[in-house]
Amino acid sequence: GSYAPADVYVEPGPTGCDPGQTSWFQALNIPTKINKGQIEMIARVHLIKTGDKVGESEAALLDKLNIKPFAYSIQAVTVYQEGDVFSADVLDITEDDMKAKFLGGARTIAALGLAVGYPTKASVTHSLNSAYKALIALSMGTDYKFPAAQAFEDFLANPANFVSAGPAGGAAAAVVEEEEEE
Repeated sequence: GSYAPADVYVEPGPTGCDPGQTSWFQALNIPTKINKGQIEMIARVHLIKTGDKVGESEAALLDKLNIKPFAYSIQAVTVYQEGDVFSADVLDITEDDMKAKFLGGARTIAALGLAVGYPTKASVTHSLNSAYKALIALSMGTDYKFPAAQAFEDFLANPANFVSAGPAGGAAAAVVEEEEEE
């Protein structure tokens, strides 16, 4: 027999075995009684301990009771592909990992395209944004105006646009109101 990978307990209750099979239970020191024409186990029994060799009697009893306590599977330790050996961890890739790798590659392609001045599908958005920012900066520094740049110039021309709406601005307003009341 094989060695038990886990403890095996047999719970009390009816077994479905006829009274002529009590010798199986007696050989394994399992307390039983006859109830309604079948053998019934009286107490919970620790049949097999982890690491013990599973004997024929224990295996036959588990088979009679239709108990299958052990599950076996193959676990990959390494992966061999085209002459390369990898850890089995490469098989544990999730969809989020794949998205992250793809986006990382797209960022690298965009950065490389921008660095060498070669337009790619990944870098064209960044190139257009940089060009737009350069046109707005040029418009601010010269008399050349266009509608999108005018909105930025109007924003910068009004100092009230730079007032914070946070607590510091509110506290200053409260002090001004108190001085006016006096």
